[in-house]
Amino acid sequence: MSFTAEDVKRLREQTAAGMLDCKKALDEAGGDFNKAVEIIRVKGLKGVTKREGRATSNGLVTAKVDGDSGVILELNCETDFVAKGERFQALADELVSKLATSNVSDTEGFLASDFDGGKTVQAHIDEANATLGERIALRRVGVLKGSPVVAYLHKTSPDLPPQVGVLLQLSKAAGDIGKDVAQHIAAFAPQYVTREEVPADVIENERRIAEETARNEGKPEAALAKIVEGRVTGFVKEVSLVEQAFAKDQKKSVAQVLTEAGTSATAFFRFRVGQ
Repeated sequence: MSFTAEDVKRLREQTAAGMLDCKKALDEAGGDFNKAVEIIRVKGLKGVTKREGRATSNGLVTAKVDGDSGVILELNCETDFVAKGERFQALADELVSKLATSNVSDTEGFLASDFDGGKTVQAHIDEANATLGERIALRRVGVLKGSPVVAYLHKTSPDLPPQVGVLLQLSKAAGDIGKDVAQHIAAFAPQYVTREEVPADVIENERRIAEETARNEGKPEAALAKIVEGRVTGFVKEVSLVEQAFAKDQKKSVAQVLTEAGTSATAFFRFRVGQ
C-alpha cells in the first residue's frame, strides 16, 4: 500500500514525530496509517527512559472551574511545536478534567491516582511521551474548594496555548471583579494574599539584603534602621496581593476594590510555564 505527502503530514500532526520518522513508519506499515501510528508509539515507548533527563521548558497552563471548586495545572513539553499540537492540548484537557473529579490536591498524589481502570495518571502521561516523541511532564497542580472560584488564562503569544494561568478563590462571588483581580494577579505576580502570610524567614532575608544594600550605598548608620524597615515594608506590599495597587485603578488597592464588591480574596494559584 502506498502513501502520499498528505499522509506524512497527517501522521506528523497526530503524533508530533519527525518527518523522517513518519515516512519510515508508513513504509514499515505498508501505507497503513493506523499501523504507522502504532509503530511510532511502540518506538516512542522504547525511548521514554532516554527522555527522562530532557528539559521541559515549554507547555501550557489550563484550568477548570465549577462553582465553588476549581483546579489548575501546568503541563510541560520540550518544544513549542508539541505545545501547539492538538494531541498535547487534548492530553492537558483530559488531565484537568480528571483532576477536577479526583479527591487529591497535590501533584504526587494526582500522578499516583487512577486515571482509567487501573492505569495511573503517570502511566497515561508516559503513553503520551511515547506517542508525541518528547518528554511530557506534569509540573504542578492546584485545587481550591469551598467558596466561589475564578480562573483566568493568558496567552503570551497568539500561536501558543495559554502560558499563564490564575485560579482565584473569593469569600463571595463578585461578578466581573473576580475576573479583574485574576487578571491583575496574572500581570503583577503577587506571591501571597496578605502580608500576614509572608513567612518570617522570607522577611528576615529581605531585611538582611536591605541592610547590606543600604550599607553599600553609604547610608548613615543612624538612619539605617528606618531605611531598612521602609524597604522591608515596601517588599511586603509588593508581594502581597491585597496591598498592591489595583491594575485597573492605581488609586485603589486590591483590598479596597474587593471590599467595595462585598468580597475578599482567600487563596490563589498563579502558574507561568517554566517559572
